[in-house]
Amino acid sequence: MLKTFLIGIKDVKLAFRDRAAIIFMLLAPFLLTLGMGLVTGRFSGNSSSGISDIPVVIVNLDDGELAEALVDVFYSEDLADLVEPSLGTSPDAARQMVEEDKVAAAIIIPGGFTASIIPPSEMGMIVYVGPRAIEIYANPTRPTSAGIIKSIVDEYLSYVEEGTVSGQTSIFQLMSSGRISPQNAEAAGQAMAERLQNAPNNEQLAITLNSSTADGEEIEFDVLAYLAPGMALMFLMYTVSYGGRSILAEKAQGTLPRLLVSPTNSTQILGGKVFGIYLTGVAQMLILIGATSLLFQLKWGDPLGVVLLVFAAVFGATGWGMIITALARTPAQVGSVGSATMLIFGILGGSFISLDQMPTYIQTISRITPNSWALDGFTTLALGGTLSNLSAPITALLTMGGVLFLASILLFGKKNLVQK
Repeated sequence: MLKTFLIGIKDVKLAFRDRAAIIFMLLAPFLLTLGMGLVTGRFSGNSSSGISDIPVVIVNLDDGELAEALVDVFYSEDLADLVEPSLGTSPDAARQMVEEDKVAAAIIIPGGFTASIIPPSEMGMIVYVGPRAIEIYANPTRPTSAGIIKSIVDEYLSYVEEGTVSGQTSIFQLMSSGRISPQNAEAAGQAMAERLQNAPNNEQLAITLNSSTADGEEIEFDVLAYLAPGMALMFLMYTVSYGGRSILAEKAQGTLPRLLVSPTNSTQILGGKVFGIYLTGVAQMLILIGATSLLFQLKWGDPLGVVLLVFAAVFGATGWGMIITALARTPAQVGSVGSATMLIFGILGGSFISLDQMPTYIQTISRITPNSWALDGFTTLALGGTLSNLSAPITALLTMGGVLFLASILLFGKKNLVQK
């Protein structure tokens, strides 16, 4: 065990003596975080989060109550600092504003939207209207802002759907118990809808921004709390692939076989190399976290949760680094595949583009990356979460790393990587 530890420490020292490695492990993610912070307005002093006054145009072609309620949501006091809505009359003109980058998104409410959810009645008969979908025309150059607009609309529609299902269930139960007759079901439904529409302000269809934890502590989300871990996690893949490349390089140079001359077996040697890669990744993440905390006053959240999440994230990433090393034949292959994996995982994991803007199947595929799970965890911590809220990402990362390590051990055994 001591030999494994010493080999690992030796590799960490070698990694941090390599100037090129230092640039990619620490300087590159730090500068990218700084650059994206400037782009998002994090350092402008206008907002603590860098996200405010998101311009959005709303075209309401429906004269129903639910459409008006959605418009009221965007004009509510709760969203006053977050969005800057304006009303339009033409869907084409609204889409043109998006294409000209004047707004982050256009919300187009079609005619008949309310009637498609609450069917009207004529001559005592319910008139069913086909589905009318709200269109969100998003600006691809503002993925984060457009994603926030989409989330607000999605939350509203979920609330409406929940109320609709709840109302239908209530009417059905009243009919089943004999408290109302089938002939009176329509009138009861209309009365329930009117009570919902005329509810007090605290019961209206509205969306509020939660700015405090369960303990009542005021919190404000910092956009760097999303960008900084995203960049660190992307370059973490470079670190683990760099370590894997060093294993094959030492094998080609004869360093690994020569170690067997000493009283050290192959398991201790490979274990020490992998342990060194893991320690290097942990050191990289903790240094970046410390640097952004000191220089940018970035609050990462619960310290214990941050440390354990770092350990789990590096474990998952190291598993990918080992599987790449086990499948490669030369150090150059590890470098090429590792660099490609770094970029692909960075995109799929949400380091550059919010996953909310991605198709559903892309969001599903992103779960094979340690970036996606770890970024979910860091965002949870930045929003006031604690270690108890990290069970899913930590479990997923540990499971990912364990499966990949087992697969790489089998492949290493077939390649007989360390031999005299």
